[in-house]
Amino acid sequence: MAAANAKPLHVAMFPWLAFGHIMPYLDLAKHIARKGHTISFLTTPRNIQRLPKLPPEYSSSISFVAIPLPSVPGLPAGAEATMDIEGATQMGFLKKAFDGLEPAVIRFLEAAVPDWVITDFLPHWLPAVTGRLGIPSALFFIFNAWFLSFFGSAQDLVIGSDYRTRPEDFMVPPRWIKFDTSLAYRRFEANWVVGSGQNAESGFSDQYRCGKIVIGCDAIVIRHCHEFEPDWLPLLEELHHRKVIPLGLMPPQVDNRDSAGDDDRTWISIKSWLDRKEKGSVVYVAFGSEVTLTREQLTELAHGLELSNVPFFWALRRITDSAVLPNGFEERVMGRGIVWKSWSPQLKILSHGSVGGFLTHCGWSSIVEGLMCGHPLITLPFLVDQGLNSRIIVHKGLAYEVARDKENGAYTRESVAESVKVVMSDNNKGRDLREKAKEVSKVFGDSELHGKYVDKFVEYLVEHTRLEEENKIKE
Repeated sequence: MAAANAKPLHVAMFPWLAFGHIMPYLDLAKHIARKGHTISFLTTPRNIQRLPKLPPEYSSSISFVAIPLPSVPGLPAGAEATMDIEGATQMGFLKKAFDGLEPAVIRFLEAAVPDWVITDFLPHWLPAVTGRLGIPSALFFIFNAWFLSFFGSAQDLVIGSDYRTRPEDFMVPPRWIKFDTSLAYRRFEANWVVGSGQNAESGFSDQYRCGKIVIGCDAIVIRHCHEFEPDWLPLLEELHHRKVIPLGLMPPQVDNRDSAGDDDRTWISIKSWLDRKEKGSVVYVAFGSEVTLTREQLTELAHGLELSNVPFFWALRRITDSAVLPNGFEERVMGRGIVWKSWSPQLKILSHGSVGGFLTHCGWSSIVEGLMCGHPLITLPFLVDQGLNSRIIVHKGLAYEVARDKENGAYTRESVAESVKVVMSDNNKGRDLREKAKEVSKVFGDSELHGKYVDKFVEYLVEHTRLEEENKIKE
C-alpha cells in the first residue's frame, strides 16, 4: 500500500481530438484533482477555448497545455476536432495532424516527467516515449468493455487476424466470447469495420493504434462497472494480459439551477416548452456531436417523427447545406414538436419530467445519460461502437432499435414512426421497456457507487507510481 502521506501526483492526460473523448477525460481529471493531485491536460488551443469554464476550485489543480495542431493538406483551416470535419477522408487527415503533435508532447513529458500519463487509444507513438522516460501509462478507453473485447487481443489489433477478414466475420460474436451475447454488427456496419482497417490518409489504422497503446500501457481504464454486464471485464484481462480497472459509469451531475448566463437563458426557454407537455409524453431526439445525417436520412427521420404523432424535442446540432429539413415540416409539427438548431443542455432535458423516451445514436455517454434518467431508448446507430451498443441494450430489454435495410442501413419514415410509437405508447412492450429502464436507472444513476470506482482508480495511481514501485523493490 502507498504511504498515507504520499506526495500529490502530477498526471498528464492526452485525449483524442473529439469532444466525446475530451469531456470524459475532463470529468476524470476533476475526480483526480478532488483527491489533491494536479493535472496537465494536453490538447489544442481551439479545443481549450471551447471547453466549459472550470469552477474556481480547480484553478490550481488542472492546467491546460495548448499544443498547436500542425497544418495538414486536406484538413479544413481551423479544424481541431471531429466536430469541425466531414467524412472519413477528413478524419484521416485529422489523425495525421494529431500524429504531428508528437514532438511537442515529447518535449512536455521530458520537461515535466509526470507521475502518470493517461492517454487515449490513438497516439501509437506514445508508449515508446513513456517507456524511455520510465513514466507509467494507462489507456483510458472511453467506450465500454464489450466494444474493446469484440476486437480481440492487442496482437490481433496490431497485425490483423486471418480469422476475421470479411464483413461476414464481424456479423457474429467472435469465438473468444464464451458466454451468450448478441454482440455483432449488421452488414452495413461490418462494411465500415473492414474499411476502418485501412490507413490511406493517416498512415495507421485505428486497430493498429489501439493495439500499440494496449501493448505499451501499464493498465486499461474503462468506463464500465461490475453491476452492468460484468462478464466483459475478466474477458478483457484475459485477452490483453493487462490490469483492467473499471471506472464505473461516471454519471454526470444534473444542475437544474436557472441563472442569468446565456446557457441558462437557453435552458429557461427550453424548460418553458417542456413544462407545457404531459409527464413522460415527449421523446428527446439527439445524435451527439459526431453524427452528420445525409439529406435522405434527415428527411426520413423528420417524416417519421411527424407520422408518429408523439411530442418530440429534436436537438439538431449538425446540419449541412446538402441536408435540410423537408419543406413545411416545422410548421406542420408546430406545438407538438420542436427542432432546436443550436446547443442544448442534454442532461437537463433528459431529467425533465415531460420526457419519456430518448431517440439516440447510441453513443456510450448518451446511453449512460438516458438510462440514469430512467428512459427507454429508441436506437438508431451510425458509427464505430454504436451498433454494438444497440445490440447489448436491446438484448437487455432497455431499448428498441429502428428497423433498417440489412445491406445499406437505410431506414424509412415508417420504421422511425413505428419505433417511436412502440416505446412511447402505453402497450405491453412500451410499459416493459419503461419499467426495465426505471429499474436500471438505480445502477446508472448511483453517483456514490460510481464514485467509489473512481476513488479506487486514484488509489491505484498513487500505489503504482514509479517511486512507489522502486520502494517496493527496495523492500
